[in-house]
Amino acid sequence: MTKALISVTGLDATGIIACVATKLSEMNINILDITQTILDGYFTMMMVVDLDGAQRPFAEIDEAFDPIRAQLRMTIHLQRMDIFDAMHRI
Repeated sequence: MTKALISVTGLDATGIIACVATKLSEMNINILDITQTILDGYFTMMMVVDLDGAQRPFAEIDEAFDPIRAQLRMTIHLQRMDIFDAMHRI
Protein backbone atom coordinates (compact mmCIF):
# COMPACT_ATOMS: atom_id res chain seq x y z
CA MET A 1 0.00 0.00 0.00
CA THR A 2 1.32 3.42 -0.96
CA LYS A 3 0.32 5.89 1.73
CA ALA A 4 0.52 9.67 1.73
CA LEU A 5 -0.08 12.39 4.29
CA ILE A 6 -2.20 15.36 3.25
CA SER A 7 -2.25 18.51 5.36
CA VAL A 8 -4.77 21.28 4.76
CA THR A 9 -4.48 24.66 6.53
CA GLY A 10 -6.01 28.09 6.18
CA LEU A 11 -8.90 30.26 7.23
CA ASP A 12 -11.99 28.25 8.12
CA ALA A 13 -14.77 28.13 5.52
CA THR A 14 -17.74 25.97 4.69
CA GLY A 15 -17.06 22.90 2.55
CA ILE A 16 -13.32 22.39 2.99
CA ILE A 17 -13.59 18.72 3.95
CA ALA A 18 -16.18 18.13 1.22
CA CYS A 19 -13.97 19.67 -1.50
CA VAL A 20 -10.87 17.71 -0.52
CA ALA A 21 -12.76 14.42 -0.01
CA THR A 22 -14.58 14.82 -3.34
CA LYS A 23 -11.29 15.35 -5.19
CA LEU A 24 -9.81 12.27 -3.50
CA SER A 25 -12.88 10.23 -4.46
CA GLU A 26 -12.63 11.40 -8.09
CA MET A 27 -9.06 10.06 -8.18
CA ASN A 28 -10.06 6.78 -6.45
CA ILE A 29 -7.93 7.61 -3.39
CA ASN A 30 -9.14 6.13 -0.11
CA ILE A 31 -9.01 8.08 3.17
CA LEU A 32 -7.50 5.81 5.85
CA ASP A 33 -7.43 8.28 8.76
CA ILE A 34 -8.47 11.88 9.26
CA THR A 35 -8.32 14.52 11.97
CA GLN A 36 -9.33 18.15 11.82
CA THR A 37 -9.68 21.08 14.16
CA ILE A 38 -10.40 24.78 14.10
CA LEU A 39 -8.18 27.06 16.18
CA ASP A 40 -9.23 30.70 16.45
CA GLY A 41 -10.74 30.66 12.96
CA TYR A 42 -7.94 28.66 11.33
CA PHE A 43 -8.77 25.27 9.89
CA THR A 44 -6.24 22.42 10.10
CA MET A 45 -6.74 18.91 8.74
CA MET A 46 -4.43 15.92 8.42
CA MET A 47 -5.34 12.88 6.36
CA VAL A 48 -3.57 9.58 5.73
CA VAL A 49 -4.61 8.25 2.33
CA ASP A 50 -4.00 5.18 0.18
CA LEU A 51 -2.73 6.19 -3.28
CA ASP A 52 -2.82 2.72 -4.87
CA GLY A 53 -6.24 3.20 -6.46
CA ALA A 54 -5.27 6.45 -8.17
CA GLN A 55 -3.02 4.83 -10.80
CA ARG A 56 -1.42 8.16 -11.65
CA PRO A 57 1.95 9.73 -10.82
CA PHE A 58 2.41 11.43 -7.45
CA ALA A 59 3.06 14.82 -9.07
CA GLU A 60 -0.19 14.59 -11.04
CA ILE A 61 -2.14 13.83 -7.84
CA ASP A 62 -0.57 16.88 -6.19
CA GLU A 63 -1.38 19.10 -9.19
CA ALA A 64 -5.02 17.97 -9.08
CA PHE A 65 -5.38 19.96 -5.85
CA ASP A 66 -4.32 23.26 -7.49
CA PRO A 67 -7.91 24.37 -8.27
CA ILE A 68 -8.95 23.64 -4.67
CA ARG A 69 -5.92 25.51 -3.34
CA ALA A 70 -6.94 28.53 -5.42
CA GLN A 71 -10.68 28.28 -4.76
CA LEU A 72 -10.42 27.89 -0.98
CA ARG A 73 -7.15 29.87 -0.60
CA MET A 74 -5.80 26.99 1.49
CA THR A 75 -2.40 25.40 1.79
CA ILE A 76 -2.67 21.75 0.77
CA HIS A 77 0.52 19.74 1.15
CA LEU A 78 0.85 16.16 -0.08
CA GLN A 79 3.78 14.06 1.16
CA ARG A 80 4.65 10.40 0.74
CA MET A 81 4.18 8.63 4.08
CA ASP A 82 7.45 6.69 3.81
CA ILE A 83 9.37 9.97 3.43
CA PHE A 84 7.42 11.56 6.30
CA ASP A 85 8.18 8.56 8.53
CA ALA A 86 11.88 8.64 7.61
CA MET A 87 12.13 12.36 8.38
CA HIS A 88 10.60 11.91 11.81
CA ARG A 89 12.41 8.75 12.87
CA ILE A 90 14.92 9.24 15.66
